[in-house]
Amino acid sequence: MNKIAIIGLLLFLGLHQTIFPSVDEITQDSTAENSESKPDTTGAENFVYTFKIHQNIEPSAFRFTKKAFKQAREKKADYIIVDLDTYGGLVNIADSIRSAFLDSKIPVIVFIRNNAASAGALISIAADSIYMKKGSSIGAASVVNQEGKIMPEKYQSYMRSTMRATAEAKGKKVVVDGKDTTEVWRRDPRIAEAMVDPRITIKGITDSTEIVTFTVQEAIKHGYCEGEANNLKEVLKEANIKEAKIERYQVTTMDKIIGFLMSPALQGILIMLIVGGIYFELQSPGLGFPIIAAITAAALYFAPLYLEGIAQNWEILLFIAGLILIGIELFAIPGFGVAGVSGIILVVTGLVMSMVDNVVFEHELHTEEALKAVFKAFFIVTLSMFSGLVLSLYLGKKVLTSNRFSSLVLDSVQNKDEGYISVDKEQKSLVGKTGVAYTVLRPGGKVNIDGEIYDAKSEIGFIDKGEKIKVISTSSSQLYVMKI
Repeated sequence: MNKIAIIGLLLFLGLHQTIFPSVDEITQDSTAENSESKPDTTGAENFVYTFKIHQNIEPSAFRFTKKAFKQAREKKADYIIVDLDTYGGLVNIADSIRSAFLDSKIPVIVFIRNNAASAGALISIAADSIYMKKGSSIGAASVVNQEGKIMPEKYQSYMRSTMRATAEAKGKKVVVDGKDTTEVWRRDPRIAEAMVDPRITIKGITDSTEIVTFTVQEAIKHGYCEGEANNLKEVLKEANIKEAKIERYQVTTMDKIIGFLMSPALQGILIMLIVGGIYFELQSPGLGFPIIAAITAAALYFAPLYLEGIAQNWEILLFIAGLILIGIELFAIPGFGVAGVSGIILVVTGLVMSMVDNVVFEHELHTEEALKAVFKAFFIVTLSMFSGLVLSLYLGKKVLTSNRFSSLVLDSVQNKDEGYISVDKEQKSLVGKTGVAYTVLRPGGKVNIDGEIYDAKSEIGFIDKGEKIKVISTSSSQLYVMKI
């Protein structure tokens, strides 16, 4: 089995493992679902749609939430249960999920399986009901950076107001004490603020030295949890949802394919294929398959990013405009100047910005995270482009001259009596002769030798028009030259 077949097999196995789970994975998923003790759905009166957020609150979590809510609406669910376990994440993404909860016409129930910290606390208090598993916690919503250090006051102020507004959005409830009837907040806004700001004092809860984090019983006592539940069945029981039909959000095959294509490693390979395809097409114009490979790689790179709402139209247009400018520089303008440099910048910018979700730029709170995301994407793109170019230069001559790729070279018989003549003898006589570059050689072009124009390729680097050249070899009716 040759190397290409081995590489193809490895890629297939990797894709197969990503898209189609193993028997063990299926068994584990099935066991996990059965452990929830799904209630009998025969004659169910209520339809419950449930999905998990067991990750940092990042753009992918918001896209996942939107998909799940859309399916719940389409299926006319009576309740949405969010199985939550997170240490937090980006505040602006949490705010988007919070808004989805508050705006939902379908009642939203959050089941805190373990942690609802920071941005997770904000999401939780936006739900209509909260249930917590024994040993879980909610709170600690101060804004911190990647190193866990508390951010300046302006960040805390924004988070305090958002937490307070979310608690207030849940409204008040009537409390009857003997003959006295009063209205109290379902979720005290001051407690929500105290989850952010350690300076806030609330009698019996915090003494103004620490931010508030509730255990299950503390959350129940102070109105931040409706009850304790250890699994989905108990959540339904506590929420008094009887005879429920439950449907879980299922990750589709297309979701898995998109996730596979969006992995940084594969994105790097696709960028290398784009560079390699363009290089080989320029080396041997008319082959066809290198440019087709480049176009296919570009489509596989941009399509999942576009479908997920990460890549925008203008970012894809930047990439296309960059390729056009590079093409103009190579084929229409002598030398390599403004058009070529601008094209490279546009191509890199298009690839980089398409990889970065624009939502990270929507709030100044996350300028640092946005810059890190851009730097990470820039590193992947530039490293992949450089690797692709180096690999193409190394393999270029070997691939095009290898017997395994002889089918790519025109080998049809051209009989003399049909009007064809041999030029091999004439070209061999040119070896050692000198002339000038009739066009720019990048590396292919034309040269003038003794007043005759010949197709030629530069053996080393580019050669500008008018520079002196020397023929050093000939192969397959092709002159190879070098600059004197």
